[in-house]
Amino acid sequence: MKKYLFVLSLLVSGAAFADPIADANALFAKKAYPQAMQAYTKLANAGNAEAQLHLGEMHLYGEAGAVDLAKAEAWFKKSAAKGNKTAIGALEMMKRREARRADIEYWTSKYDGAELKSGKYRCVAPRIPAMSKQNDEIEAVGAKVSAWQECFNAFVQNLNDSSPLTKLIPKDIADLLTKDEHEQAAKHLAQVHANLAEEARVSSKLLLADFAVWRDATDKYVSEYNQMIKASKGK
Repeated sequence: MKKYLFVLSLLVSGAAFADPIADANALFAKKAYPQAMQAYTKLANAGNAEAQLHLGEMHLYGEAGAVDLAKAEAWFKKSAAKGNKTAIGALEMMKRREARRADIEYWTSKYDGAELKSGKYRCVAPRIPAMSKQNDEIEAVGAKVSAWQECFNAFVQNLNDSSPLTKLIPKDIADLLTKDEHEQAAKHLAQVHANLAEEARVSSKLLLADFAVWRDATDKYVSEYNQMIKASKGK
């Protein structure tokens, strides 16, 4: 009889130390999100403020499957109503998100990299004639192309230094982005970078092609002119 009472005592003792929220947190830590969500939901519906907080976070950051800001806010409000300070902070963050909505949209879909090709990085391709016959014009064309080349090299260096463009997102905005928005911003900014690089590649290729045509034509003219002068002096 005492043996059975001892076993019963162990079972009761184990039940007394059971911690459902710790078990749910352990599931989340192992990234067993469906199981964690099920455990949190059961506890949250029973009024557990910590579980309500974590459910809100899962909906906010996408661990619940997809980002659902409405559900996240609803769970944060339930948890905050019970005095959970983290939930209260999360609601304040969501208010800041709403206030900075235009900034969030700018970095996730509207940024075009204009500042990366303006100011000292605005490299206007010089107009190159088909051929030059005068020394001063030859020197002027060479100087313009050299200046453009210096500007272009600086632009390329700055573009490379700015990569990935997600570095340009201000920290106060980056901290407000959801997981989906971070991914959207990364994809958008990668495309902006690719567009700027391709635009620069094409424009430089065209300019250098024009310069090569000018140089060959000019060299040919200079060579023929010098031969003509030499021939005339030999008469």
